[in-house]
Amino acid sequence: MNLPASPRAPISVLIPAKNEAANLAACIASVDFCDEIVVVDSDSTDATRAIATQAGATVVAFQWSGGLPKKKNWALANVQWKHEWVFIIDADERATPEMAAAMRAIAAAANPPQAGYYVNRRFWFLDGWLDHCGYFPSWNLRFFRHRLGRYEQFAGTADTQSGDNEVHEHVVLQGSAGYLPGIMEHHAFPDIGTWVEKHNRYSNWEARLQHDSSTQTADEKTLDPGLARKRRLRRLAWRLPFRGTIRFLYHYVWRAGFLDGYRGFIFCRLMGWYEFLNAAKAAEMRRQDRLRLRSTR
Repeated sequence: MNLPASPRAPISVLIPAKNEAANLAACIASVDFCDEIVVVDSDSTDATRAIATQAGATVVAFQWSGGLPKKKNWALANVQWKHEWVFIIDADERATPEMAAAMRAIAAAANPPQAGYYVNRRFWFLDGWLDHCGYFPSWNLRFFRHRLGRYEQFAGTADTQSGDNEVHEHVVLQGSAGYLPGIMEHHAFPDIGTWVEKHNRYSNWEARLQHDSSTQTADEKTLDPGLARKRRLRRLAWRLPFRGTIRFLYHYVWRAGFLDGYRGFIFCRLMGWYEFLNAAKAAEMRRQDRLRLRSTR
């Protein structure tokens, strides 16, 4: 005898997308337990919109002005969400059954104790999972009451040529947060070329953040204490010499990346290169500032 399917959970899902035809179907399938799925699309030129529609998702078009807000904050503020609880998942991520069960229970509760929940991501890299390198566990606030959460907006970092979607910004939550059981699978880096392309764009954002000494987060007092502490240490690290080497050693030795074998070594070397790129681009911005200043004298 076939058992009746469980009713969908009263949860709204936000999937930011642009040219995600290769990933989107599997992502939507992983959150099919949710009652509402909204794909916020930025002028995709592939089959992203068709795939989303065929899978039963609602497609909302996003036109970025080049400033703030970016895609996720815009969607949180402007989409008419059907449910109070929203789950944010990228197209290259997958919710797992244990996560689904926990989210169902929270959304169905009469009075959940928290305003939001952190999700633990696990990264797939070079045909295997990263279990160390400082990238697992990797907690990110993704499940919350949509009226109570917004991503940080950093002054002076809107036009960094790093895309129209928040990547490194974190959610500032009005209320307390818990930790969701289960793991979210992150298939962001199918090959080294994809890793390099993405992090070259991300480094524009990082370099601009370092260059703009006046840039501050929304308010570090509103962030998770562990995250706020990491932010303070990060700013201190900007002053260190040989940052690329230091970051490689941090991930490979201190965070036990060597236990991930070959993929751990490659990943940690790439993280060192990424840190070098951040520092080099920030130095280039400072040099351009000096040249502009001289030209005006």
